[in-house]
Amino acid sequence: MVELIKFMVNQKQMILDATLQHIFISVLSVVIGALIAIPLGIWLTRKKRIAKPVMAAVGIIQTIPSLVLFGLAMPLLGIGIQTGLIVMVLYSILPILRNTYTGIQEVEQKYVEASRGMGMSNFQILTNVELPLALPVIIAGIRISTVYIISWATIAALINAGGLGDLIFTGLQTYNYNMILSGAIPACILAVLMGAVIGGLQKAVTPKGLRN
Repeated sequence: MVELIKFMVNQKQMILDATLQHIFISVLSVVIGALIAIPLGIWLTRKKRIAKPVMAAVGIIQTIPSLVLFGLAMPLLGIGIQTGLIVMVLYSILPILRNTYTGIQEVEQKYVEASRGMGMSNFQILTNVELPLALPVIIAGIRISTVYIISWATIAALINAGGLGDLIFTGLQTYNYNMILSGAIPACILAVLMGAVIGGLQKAVTPKGLRN
């Protein structure tokens, strides 16, 4: 433990740089995934006939082991942060898409009908009624996706995407256990912290009457 602390103190700049890069690629992947998944989820609530096939197609990606998907992407896209980002965006979509669709579907129709009776347009109903009520569920999907992506981003280091995975795999190659732990511990802490922060946001947007 003493050796690990000394190593982390001596290499604090390297660990900080890797952590910041890990945060960047993880957050960017989830943001891009959300920008794809949320509009798609909204659209599928209006096109219910194709909702299940689309969900199934997106779900197939989730079943492919991350190492395999990175390996399949390399011949097509090369190595580097761009390839890692594309693969992680694909992985981030399903939890957000599923929760967006489910959240809007679970909005009670009495609220929708009351809003329609007040003369609201479909767009106004979506923005003023459905999305606000579905927001806690959507954020839950973002939280799940974020925790997944922080974990998978460590594997992206195998294709030169950077992040804390660089420390882990370099440590494995050199049998440097201090370096392995210097990558693994921050990655674990990061996943827990991000999950807690987004969980707090989810609680904040949940109406008081619906909180446990």
